[in-house]
Amino acid sequence: MSSLSDQKLAVIGLGNTLRRDDGIGIHVLALLQEAFKREDVSFLNFGIASFGLINYICDFRKVLLIDAIDADLEPATLRIFSLREATYHTKDKKVSSHELSLGDLLNLYQTLGVSSDVHIAGIQVKDTSYGLEMTGELESAKSSIAEEIRKFIDSWKLN
Repeated sequence: MSSLSDQKLAVIGLGNTLRRDDGIGIHVLALLQEAFKREDVSFLNFGIASFGLINYICDFRKVLLIDAIDADLEPATLRIFSLREATYHTKDKKVSSHELSLGDLLNLYQTLGVSSDVHIAGIQVKDTSYGLEMTGELESAKSSIAEEIRKFIDSWKLN
């Protein structure tokens, strides 16, 4: 693995593409990876494997997690916030179907003293039942969501 000083930014997609809107993080990651070529950005698909995240987070100065959230917002609403703010933005402290909730990840992050700057691009879901197709709201919004995230990445100071 590279040292923290070698790697600047990781964009990590999370989600379960077998659970309709829960796969939005993976779909948006794929759009970003196709359209956004920069040597200082690494794109990683973690699916639902959130326990492995902490090992990768430590290798980057900045990390952007793209994930589905359930925070009582309108479907397809994007909110970008720091990991430290995660409990403020989540409903019932558990927003994903992954191994670790954002709250769990925050606790682990603090316990291990991780120095990486971690942000979450949370996208409000409508339906996380089993199925391969996202709802119309998320399907039609995924390109504009990817563009908003790209603008955030461009504005994020990487030094």
